[in-house]
Amino acid sequence: MIKTLINSALNPIATFVFAHGAGAGQNSEFMQLVAERLAKHNINVVRFNFAYMQLAEELGKRRPPERADKLLVHFKTVLSEVVGTLPIFIGGKSMGGRMASMLLQESTALGCICMGYPFHPPGKPEKLRTEHLETINKPVLILQGERDTFGTRQEIAKYNLSTQVQISYLPDGDHSFKPRKVSGFTLDGHINLAITQTAEFIKLHI
Repeated sequence: MIKTLINSALNPIATFVFAHGAGAGQNSEFMQLVAERLAKHNINVVRFNFAYMQLAEELGKRRPPERADKLLVHFKTVLSEVVGTLPIFIGGKSMGGRMASMLLQESTALGCICMGYPFHPPGKPEKLRTEHLETINKPVLILQGERDTFGTRQEIAKYNLSTQVQISYLPDGDHSFKPRKVSGFTLDGHINLAITQTAEFIKLHI
């Protein structure tokens, strides 16, 4: 059994299995905020650490992520251990969202939510990670900061993505959704917007 954290809703309508990004685990402030607030929208949220992150936390030392194939096996195991009869959705922050989107097609999940999708490594726009998103036929919601260095609004407009992929932009947001002060937007406002849109997406596809 993989140890998970569950934020339980009072009257749950679905379960969202939520994977962390490359550098911060299930207990990061972002992960906690999203899980707590989504639960208030009647969605159970299951969080977990990938094996490398669990080890990093135990040792108190940063470790690089494992290869995608290992991460996917771990994610599949978590999904197989989710109990109950509620509809399941998967997703995550950055790398976690990418892994969820790669797993979506063959999983029992009804859809996927990616918060800050890493379309390419920063500064390397030619190294695209979009191949599976061009042919995917289950619904995907990507919540993306407009000036995310892993894929800006201008760059994404040129990609040939499946019609099942819906992209919602957070004005002036970076990879963490954080806008610049002069924009007039706030990080908390963007996180709340992302949570509201996630809840609406899930309710739409149940």
